[in-house]
Amino acid sequence: MTFRTVWLHLRVAFSFFLLPVFLFALSQSAALRLGALDWGRVLVIGTVIHLLLYPASNAYNSYFDKDEGSIGILETPPPVDKTLFYVAWTLDILALVAGVWIGWPFVVYLLIYGLISKAYSHPAIRLKKYPVISWLVIGLFQGGFTYLMTLQAIDQLPVRELTHARPLVAALLCTLNLLAIYPITQVYQHEEDGRRGDLTMSRLLGIRGTFVNTVIWFALSLGGFYWYFEGDAVFWLLPLCFLPGVVYFLFWAFRVFRDPRQANFRSAMRMTLLAGTGLNIFFVLLLILTDS
Repeated sequence: MTFRTVWLHLRVAFSFFLLPVFLFALSQSAALRLGALDWGRVLVIGTVIHLLLYPASNAYNSYFDKDEGSIGILETPPPVDKTLFYVAWTLDILALVAGVWIGWPFVVYLLIYGLISKAYSHPAIRLKKYPVISWLVIGLFQGGFTYLMTLQAIDQLPVRELTHARPLVAALLCTLNLLAIYPITQVYQHEEDGRRGDLTMSRLLGIRGTFVNTVIWFALSLGGFYWYFEGDAVFWLLPLCFLPGVVYFLFWAFRVFRDPRQANFRSAMRMTLLAGTGLNIFFVLLLILTDS
C-alpha cells in the first residue's frame, strides 16, 4: 500500500464529525469556568482521540471490510492489504503511550474504546452485523462514553464524579445525537453491507425508516438540550446552527421518499457535513461564551 492509500483509509477528516463530543465536554469543564484550564493538556487529549484513536479504528474497520463501494467519506476506497492492519495497531499503541501522560483513567478509556472498535469489525465477533447492538454500541461509545472520559481527562476528575446527574445527562445527549445520525450515514451502503452479510441498523429500518429514525432521535436530543440548558438563550443557538442541515435533510427526505435511489453517497455526505459543521459551530460558540 502507498502512503496515500493508507492515509485515505485512516479517514482523518471523519474525526471532524465526532469533534462535537470533545468540544461539548470542553465547554462544560470546571477548569474552563474557573480559568484554570491547561490548554496543553487539552491539545494532547484532543490529538490522541481524533488523530490516533479514531483513525486507528477507521483503518482496522477498512482492513476487515475491504470495501469496494462507497464507505465513510471515501466514494471509491482503494484496495487494502496487511499494511493497514499494522498501521491501525501502531496508532492504537501510540495513543496508549501518549495517554499515560494524561492519566490511567484515560488509558483505560482508550483501551476499552480500541477493543470495542475491533469487536465491531473483526470477523470473529463483528458487532457490525447485529443492527441494534452495533447502533447502541456506536451511540454509547462514540457519544456518552467519550464525553465522560474527555471530561474526566480535562478536569482530572475522580471517576466517581462522572456518576453525578449533570455529566450523565450531557453524556446521554451525546448518545442521542449519535443514535440519530449514525444510521443516516449507512443509508447509501445497503448493497455493500448486504454483500458482506451485515444487517446494519439502516438496512433493518429500510431507507424511509432510517429517515424517520433520525427525526425521532434528533427531536429527543433537541428537547434534551433545551432541558439541559434550562431554556436559556444559549440553547437557541443550537437550532440556529442546525438550520442549514435541517433544511437540507427535509429536501433530501422528500426526494428519497419519491425515489429511494436518491439515498446516495454524496447526499449523505452533504447531510453529515452540514450536521457536523452546525454542531461544531454551536459548541465553539458555547465554549467562547463559557470562557468569557
